[in-house]
Amino acid sequence: MNYMRLSSSCSSFIYPANMITMVAFLIILSTESGADASIGVNYGTLANNLPPPRQVAEFLLHSTVINRIRLFNADPQILQAFAHTGVAVTVTISNDQIPHLTNLSFAQRWISDHIQPHFPSTNIIRILVGNEVISTANHLLIRNLVPAMQSLHTALVSSSLHRRIQISTPHSLGILSHTTPPSSARFRQGYDTHVLKPLLSFLRTIASPFVVNPYPFFGYSPETLDFALFRPNPGLFDQDTKLHYTNMFDAQLDSVYSAMERLGFSDVAIVVGEIGWPSKGDKDQIGVDVATAAEFNRKVMDRVNSGTGTPLMPNRTFETYIFALFNENLKPGPVSERNFGLFRSDLIPVYDIGILRPTVRTSNPPENNRRSPVGGSSGKRWCVTKAGAETEALQRNIDYVCGLGLDCEPIIEGGPCFLPNTVEAHSAYAMNLFYQTMGRHEFDCDFDKTGEITSIDPSYGDCQYQAEIV
Repeated sequence: MNYMRLSSSCSSFIYPANMITMVAFLIILSTESGADASIGVNYGTLANNLPPPRQVAEFLLHSTVINRIRLFNADPQILQAFAHTGVAVTVTISNDQIPHLTNLSFAQRWISDHIQPHFPSTNIIRILVGNEVISTANHLLIRNLVPAMQSLHTALVSSSLHRRIQISTPHSLGILSHTTPPSSARFRQGYDTHVLKPLLSFLRTIASPFVVNPYPFFGYSPETLDFALFRPNPGLFDQDTKLHYTNMFDAQLDSVYSAMERLGFSDVAIVVGEIGWPSKGDKDQIGVDVATAAEFNRKVMDRVNSGTGTPLMPNRTFETYIFALFNENLKPGPVSERNFGLFRSDLIPVYDIGILRPTVRTSNPPENNRRSPVGGSSGKRWCVTKAGAETEALQRNIDYVCGLGLDCEPIIEGGPCFLPNTVEAHSAYAMNLFYQTMGRHEFDCDFDKTGEITSIDPSYGDCQYQAEIV
């Protein structure tokens, strides 16, 4: 059974079935059992329609239970936005910086420029050096990876930050070979003793975790879809250990553990850098839709929070970072690469896996349920925002309608339609208010081509959109 992929989440290249394949979510395997796991997300920014970082920080803090994020850079605006929130932040240094970081002076400047201006007001807990470096097959990067990490740690020591901030680097599961059954897994020959053994030794010394990026999505086939989705299935039996695997996630983590144990580093904690499932894909893809994405991520959360661990690592609780916070419209590759997000760019959930606070969940339902038909609404019409409308234009719609003196109280803070607190949501309410008040003429929903008429009631929770004026 082949269930792994070799590449980053920004890549779409899938290796042939006889090779290991996979991509990226962040889970620290706790050595304690029974403790509740913290929930985090990967905050990617490969999009041109995302809300300002401060709005994102406030949304995560007040509307969700998420208390950890992983960044793919060290963006100062984002780091500043999360100051004084208490949210634990992991930052990433790009691969091209690795050769430079071997120079201690450069590493010290990097810490001085990117970390010290924000710490400790921003709770930076970890720096990841590069991303899936071994999978690049770039010998310059691979050869300098461990020296760069050592140099960066020395820079942290000189700044007295080494006890507060960890150093690590994420790997795709392409670093493994002989993964079926999990007990047979080992690191790829050549990389095992020359790169991964020194790396694991260094991580053990500085008490930092080994980071891997498992993605059942990139390893499933029509025959193994149920195995990937935690559904009832025949499973995988490991003849050597006599252990039975009911899902691909457990098998992937135990493959990593077996490879580490083979080198004598089973005591080093494992961090899973990313994990997720897209809500949209190409037409020929099976098991790629909103319901399946919600099912997978919800079951991953249940699994890592359960404290049951894996067959080879029982009674473990996992700290989890979901990939990803947003759908990212500028990511290259197939359709699925741009649709891993839990939220749209307007902060409306693509689906909810239990991370919204209860008061938000009732008034801000998932997109696939948000505009479900309401009983008795047959023949009625509403005016809503058109997909892709510019935020500036939608704000002008709000200013125009509310400036006429119409009742915009429901979208003011504390009102039943204030959440989600986005320009698109508030504009939709205001535009519909104008459309209904003016007599429901089609031209009253034009708003410079930013509005459209629908027969699907956009009301949700306590937020009721007018359908007729009495």
